[in-house]
Amino acid sequence: QVQLVESGGGLVQPGGSLRLSCAASGSIFSIGAMGWYRRAPGRQRELVASISSSGSGNYADDVKGRFTISRDNSKRTVYLQMNSLGPADTAVYSCNADIRRFPWTGKTTTYWGQGTQVSVSS
Repeated sequence: QVQLVESGGGLVQPGGSLRLSCAASGSIFSIGAMGWYRRAPGRQRELVASISSSGSGNYADDVKGRFTISRDNSKRTVYLQMNSLGPADTAVYSCNADIRRFPWTGKTTTYWGQGTQVSVSS
């Protein structure tokens, strides 16, 4: 079994910061790309940021310069540092990861976390 568990969400005032974490656990041989998505009320899920296994990040235009994605491969964890938050950032944030479970197969599967609520309001 593989699990991704997010933490770090909450309520923050406009202009504030939050740091999300997503830890993978279970039977894992290697982890490829990891990412953060969000779904705001009434909207489709959208990519916020992704990071390759080598640490190269990619960001949605509306978070560039405000959010930073990083990962600690030794902890199987991906982070999302969010600064200068605004009401438009209110959403459920979910992480995903491309995971290879066994060394004898090249098969990778994308796993998702349950999501964590981020609310930005005064």
